[in-house]
Amino acid sequence: MPEPTSVGATPRIWEVGALCRAIADALEARFNPVAVRGEITGFSRASSGHCYFSVKDANGQLRCAMFRRSASLLDFSPRDGELVELRGRIGVYEARGDLQFIVESMQRAGQGALFEQFLRLKAQLEGEGLFDAARKRPLPLQPRGIGLVTSPGAAALHDVVTALRRRVPHIPVLLVPAQVQGVAAPQALVSALSKLYLLAQAGKAPEADLAQNPAIDVILLVRGGGSMEDLWAFNDEQLARTIVQSPVPLICGVGHETDFTIADFCADLRAPTPTAAAELVAQPREVWLGALGLLAGRLADGVQRQLDARHQRLDQAAARLGRPSGIVARQQLQLARLAQRMRHGSLLKMQQLVQTQKALEDEMPLKLQRQLALHAEGLDRAALRLELLDPRLVLQRGYALLTDTAGQAVTSVRQAQPGDALRATLADGAVDVTVVQPRLL
Repeated sequence: MPEPTSVGATPRIWEVGALCRAIADALEARFNPVAVRGEITGFSRASSGHCYFSVKDANGQLRCAMFRRSASLLDFSPRDGELVELRGRIGVYEARGDLQFIVESMQRAGQGALFEQFLRLKAQLEGEGLFDAARKRPLPLQPRGIGLVTSPGAAALHDVVTALRRRVPHIPVLLVPAQVQGVAAPQALVSALSKLYLLAQAGKAPEADLAQNPAIDVILLVRGGGSMEDLWAFNDEQLARTIVQSPVPLICGVGHETDFTIADFCADLRAPTPTAAAELVAQPREVWLGALGLLAGRLADGVQRQLDARHQRLDQAAARLGRPSGIVARQQLQLARLAQRMRHGSLLKMQQLVQTQKALEDEMPLKLQRQLALHAEGLDRAALRLELLDPRLVLQRGYALLTDTAGQAVTSVRQAQPGDALRATLADGAVDVTVVQPRLL
């Protein structure tokens, strides 16, 4: 190491890199190896496996780097707020001129002050039942409106709004801005949530004017990542009690996936990140449109099946009913059969009566024979009249049975109008006719 210059002498002009190396050499000779005790803050693990964080106490803070080889030997997962003992080498990161501690080993040395405070409040609220799963509510499948509490200048707001616009652009989002870091942040968050609670309760009223104030069915409380100190506002007892009073389900998305706060335990649902909170609160519009299309297809298929069944029943009924002319023809045929049976029966009866008469003529007096003759004559006349009533005989004389399209008999010109379609049934078939001009006799 170069000798120091004497008082009043012109100081040596160093190259920046050379000065950094000189300081690093001085620290190496003076301190290393070194052990240090402090509370972890800002812990992060890079994709390379290296870990970066700081250790602090009430009077100072020191940047630390723990490379992958040393980090792989850890038997626990370091977290912000933990009190640890570190062993390693202190030096200078020459690329930035930063003082840093290269950690070669780490072990727990107890809990940090903030972490101990966090654990005490967590145990107290858990004992009061604020974390009970039974009081947590399911999220609405399709909220009418979403309430959002976060800082208007935070990246979390951009992430949430971007996700909601992509997934559910039709759902209104009401932002109530609040400070999310610092001493005044807990009270600001409580005030913002209280405003949303009033709007949510007003939206549930039957007389609510949703055109002026959209209904709030779910609330998002979000903030981006940071150290334990950065997120400490979300470990506030008053905020925790305010969260459990929410009239609608509340999702807390604070920090990164490994960050936990009291607000997470009190909320109806914890999201690992603000973006995840936005994705949990609303299914993509395409999912609902797809489900709606599927239901519409099923409905159309069901209606078509019902129509097909009704058409089939109609065809079967039509086949059983047949044309009205067919009914008339069948009735005429049945009438002819009955008339023939009647004639046959009459002839048989007459033959029996004749035979009986002949048998009795030899035994009965003349007066009785005359009475039998009169009865026989009457019977002949009745048989003749019955035969004359046969419809086929009427049709054979040039008459026709006139019916309308419904098969009803037309017996008066008043039942026919010009242009009406009628059917004339003759002795050997039927003729379809059209009325030209009815005429009264």
